[in-house]
Amino acid sequence: MVQESPTFSPLYRQIKALIMQALESGEWRPGEAIPSEMDLAARFNVSQGTVRKAIDEMAAENLLVRKQGKGTFVASHNDPRSFFRFLRLVPNDGILVSPESVPLECWRAKAGQEASRILRIEPGAPIIIVRRLLKFKGRPVVVDEIYLPGETFQGLSLETLQEHQGSLYGLFETRFGVRMIRADEHVRAVAADRRTAELLQVAEGSPLLSVERVTYTYGDKPVEWRRGLYSTAEHYYLNELS
Repeated sequence: MVQESPTFSPLYRQIKALIMQALESGEWRPGEAIPSEMDLAARFNVSQGTVRKAIDEMAAENLLVRKQGKGTFVASHNDPRSFFRFLRLVPNDGILVSPESVPLECWRAKAGQEASRILRIEPGAPIIIVRRLLKFKGRPVVVDEIYLPGETFQGLSLETLQEHQGSLYGLFETRFGVRMIRADEHVRAVAADRRTAELLQVAEGSPLLSVERVTYTYGDKPVEWRRGLYSTAEHYYLNELS
């Protein structure tokens, strides 16, 4: 019987994993500076070059942000530069404008089979469902239905959403301590049903993009299941490949 050999992990990846553990434990909060490369090298008993390689990879993954002359900081959704990281909708003229988030509904429910499978929670566990519009220059462009684990987002209400100024992920980060670090999306074309057409102010049957997203926090834990319908009459979906 052939035995599998253990997977080799480069040293810088091991250091990256240790830094990730510190981020997950809350040792360094979003927006805060992390120790210098020299201090981290001493802490982990490795060279500065090894630490630098780990940090370079984390910066490329938008987990950390380097600021010239200031140091390296934990990435935050409250940084305006991060707003379009997960929102890939671009106006036809290419000029990015921050949208207005308009919460429509927020209610508590019990997870069905699909929600429990995607969010990795027990069937019947409490969830929170949010429905909201995104408006660009006053025009509705996206209608989202968002499913969240109820235990993680206890206290989230329609009033909380309406009072918050800024991105939804910024609210999740500051109010609930949940940082979204990556997402998987599935995109397909659909026709607008009557209710969606009314919300997006398009004709029933108009072509829309259906964007289904599962978003993860540290430890590859799913903390959001989102189903969005996008009007592309004046926008397009941009995905940069490298």
